[in-house]
Amino acid sequence: MEEELRSALAESIERLYGAFEGDLQIQKTRKEFEGEFTLVVFPLLRTSKKKPEETAEEIGRDLVENFEAAVAFQVVKGFLNISLSDKRWLKFLNDLMGDPRHGHKPKDNRQIMVEYSSPNTNKPLHLGHIRNNLLGYSVARLLEASGRKVEKVQIINDRGIHICKSMLAWQKFGDGETPESSGMKGDHLVGKYYVRFDQEYKKEISVLIAGGTDAKEAEKQAPILLEAQSMLVKWEAKDPEVYALWERMNSWVYTGFDATYKRMGVTFDQLYYESETYLVGKEKIQEGLDKGVFFKKEDGSVWIDLTEDGLDQKILLRSDGTAVYMTQDIGTAILRFEEYPELSKLIYTVGNEQNYHFKVLFLILKKLGYAWAEECEHLSYGMVTLPEGKMKSREGTVVDADELMAEMVQTAQEKTEELGKLEGMAVDEKADLYEQIGLASLKYFILKVDPKKEIMFNPAESIDFNGNTGPFLQYAFVRIRSVAKKAGSFGQKGWADIKLDDRERNILKVLYAYADTLEEAAQQLNPALIVNHCYELVKTYNTFYQNLPIVNDDDEVLTSFRLSLSLKVGEVIESSLGLLGIEVPEKM
Repeated sequence: MEEELRSALAESIERLYGAFEGDLQIQKTRKEFEGEFTLVVFPLLRTSKKKPEETAEEIGRDLVENFEAAVAFQVVKGFLNISLSDKRWLKFLNDLMGDPRHGHKPKDNRQIMVEYSSPNTNKPLHLGHIRNNLLGYSVARLLEASGRKVEKVQIINDRGIHICKSMLAWQKFGDGETPESSGMKGDHLVGKYYVRFDQEYKKEISVLIAGGTDAKEAEKQAPILLEAQSMLVKWEAKDPEVYALWERMNSWVYTGFDATYKRMGVTFDQLYYESETYLVGKEKIQEGLDKGVFFKKEDGSVWIDLTEDGLDQKILLRSDGTAVYMTQDIGTAILRFEEYPELSKLIYTVGNEQNYHFKVLFLILKKLGYAWAEECEHLSYGMVTLPEGKMKSREGTVVDADELMAEMVQTAQEKTEELGKLEGMAVDEKADLYEQIGLASLKYFILKVDPKKEIMFNPAESIDFNGNTGPFLQYAFVRIRSVAKKAGSFGQKGWADIKLDDRERNILKVLYAYADTLEEAAQQLNPALIVNHCYELVKTYNTFYQNLPIVNDDDEVLTSFRLSLSLKVGEVIESSLGLLGIEVPEKM
């Protein structure tokens, strides 16, 4: 529709002033003005050689005279607002009825990899991981909808000093405890010993300080930390006992992670493991040393000097030869582009606390000579905070992902039962509904915030059947399905002569904007744009629903139109929520 208008405007301008060299600037008309599309006139003034208002007036008159779909115009300073005919909007809906993938683009050859989750195997997933997973998964869905071929991946951080801390604490204090013997999920059990390590570590620091040791030195010399460092060296040397313990405890964690991901509704196409990719990284560090990109200090540690690039010196290998996060990140990136030679972009979904890390990583990859480093992008998002401040895994002050999801589902059950509309539903149907509502509340609350902004988490606000929430949109979808079911069968009855009510036209305008919104959301890696559009669609539809009868026994054509319009709204709600990883129920 916009392209038809663009072509008609170009013809009007050529008739009036001669050919215009350049792109016509056409926007959606702001709500406070009449019309659906707005032409920005200022770039045309050199061609028209007239004032903005006069130019807009002349183009508007010519357009209405010569373009059947344009029925009125309004000039506001240097802007020409254009109103399209009811007939053109009805044709738009008619075309939409045969397009179940409205807004989605056909597949192209652009291959994009999206990394998200990337947990450590020393603790369960928490609220911060929920934002990471929901954001990364939704961005992948958006990119797929806009035509890209997407690989969804994660790097599992299954090695390092933090992993050894959990292992050592279990070895010292676990007394053989297992997920089976404790009744705990494996990731929760391992996380318990990560917290226990920190508790014992602090005790030892206090003892050393009381004995006269400097505080900073005490942090370095605490015996339990030295033991963990020794365990890491043994792990990298493949010590049989340490390696067997590592494999055993990691297997507990993976089983726990799988259950969490399944409930959260996120999936991956491929998994990478730091325990494998860090070896590639170490090889590349050696190559970089040979080329003079990196340097060794007297203690044997390997560094890169980025001070001339406005950064600092960054360690790549410790003096004992063990790897750091940067080592594995270098190896992982190289491995991915080797495995996917047609990869056009690699997106890392990681919190903004790691902004500096990714600046350094991408710069190192460039210095190593990898041209594709320019195609690496950090999708940086704000932290999720609590009213009492930041979460700290070592201290156990985190909002656990499993517990949070269970709490959301329980709250959904309580609020749904209060409404008393579940008569005739079987027990398992109710359980599915509570799950759908609870997780929709959580996902919507997280994804409606622009990724760059921090989130102050407040679960009480997220489960509400009124307002800007997941259940509000789910309920709109269910209501549309219910209306259509009661109406029975109907066909498209030839709507060409219907006179649109403003409330109907407003819905069509929002439906029209969906394709552009989806593409913009994919380009900006921002699911919040889809959330906002879907909420606007539901609000606009509700105004129509509350003021105009959908079924009119005396007018089959009008009934057919309004039911078709309603079903298309429901279809776009379902599509939008699907891009957010949210399911729509059949009943509520």
